[in-house]
Amino acid sequence: MSIDRREFLKRSSALAATSKIGGALLADEAKTEIVGLPKGKAEHCIMLWLGGGACQLDTWDPKRLGDPKTKKPGSAYESVPTAIKGVRVAEHLRRSADILDRGVLLRTVNHNVIDEHAAATNRMHTGRPTSGTIVYPSVGSIVAHEKKPIDPTVPPYVIMGYPNLTRGPGFLGAKHSYIYLTDTKTGPAGLAPPPGVSKKRLSRREKLLTRLREEFKKRNSKDPSVREYSEVSEQAFKLAGPSFMSAFELDREPADVRNGYGSEFGQRCLLARRLVERGVRFIEVAHNLNFINGTGWDTHNEGQANQHLLIDELDKAFSSLVKDLEAKKLLDKTLIVISTEFGRPAGWDGRGGRGHQSTAFSVVLAGGGLKCGQAIGETDELSKKIVNEPVSVPDLFATIFHSLGIDPLKELYAGERPVPITDQGRPIARLFS
Repeated sequence: MSIDRREFLKRSSALAATSKIGGALLADEAKTEIVGLPKGKAEHCIMLWLGGGACQLDTWDPKRLGDPKTKKPGSAYESVPTAIKGVRVAEHLRRSADILDRGVLLRTVNHNVIDEHAAATNRMHTGRPTSGTIVYPSVGSIVAHEKKPIDPTVPPYVIMGYPNLTRGPGFLGAKHSYIYLTDTKTGPAGLAPPPGVSKKRLSRREKLLTRLREEFKKRNSKDPSVREYSEVSEQAFKLAGPSFMSAFELDREPADVRNGYGSEFGQRCLLARRLVERGVRFIEVAHNLNFINGTGWDTHNEGQANQHLLIDELDKAFSSLVKDLEAKKLLDKTLIVISTEFGRPAGWDGRGGRGHQSTAFSVVLAGGGLKCGQAIGETDELSKKIVNEPVSVPDLFATIFHSLGIDPLKELYAGERPVPITDQGRPIARLFS
């Protein structure tokens, strides 16, 4: 049998791809599906977002002690042992250290965006570089798109933080966008009926709006934006019911549980647990409270001095969330991700803070049915270079999706253009097998 040059190159490329050595870290690419791995069984994901660029040396990947006064590079804090044998974290993460047998430290996440917070945030929310031709969907929107609703009266995707394009649905459309919470005590004001409007009157309004909406859709049947608007409007009425709105009644929680979570950020993490109980698929809780240290996690200059206050707050909230989900029998069903746009170098700037670094930084996973109690990847003596087991952003995203039972290789469509869910990412195999 003879084949032409084009067919020969096609078959040769396929053979090269299947014979590529991926090492022990990534799933075997010679298999026909990533799929040689047990399918992930998590149903929900809670992302704790450390906006600004959290320093890995001062949190999850401590090194030798440094000194900003003498400009000696290194960690700002002493380290403490964890529930993972031989693994240490910064001293302000003592509560988290005790429960890290339910977690995984990924210490070698990396990408090539250094000075652009917006571009790096986009990378860590979409898994891809910014494109001039296509708006990629965020991880939350992909989860909302791929996982069937548990309850149609509950939104699949909720954000407590910063609503912007980076968190949005991209080419998936408005139906797969988020509900944005500004008030965690009462819920979205736009979903609550005006005072004095009875259920009967609200029902009449809804019926009238439905008729108007259907007529508008008929007149503009070829306009996708009209269809998307109609779908979002219909969903908003469903969300106004008790299934979703009752999640905000935090005062129903026992006082010891509420107090265990701590501050406003902690209360948002408690709300995230309550939203999981009601069926929300993906929740992002932002932790970038600038008033605590003046800069949030972007610890240039004087922001470094009170960084420990941020770390303490994260420590209390994260450890409480893990233990609370575990007590509710929800930890194996819920993947927790602590992420950030990049890390920070071991050296110091002119006023004792740190710059940006994307060559190596840390992301934490917990629960989600993963094989926990591991630290994956090793960095050099100052956490600048990766020594072994690098974790690319596509591999991180593939791991998150696989844990949720979503095929990282599946193709979505931006119009007629096929777009794989991840940018050729492969899940970290030893977290599943």
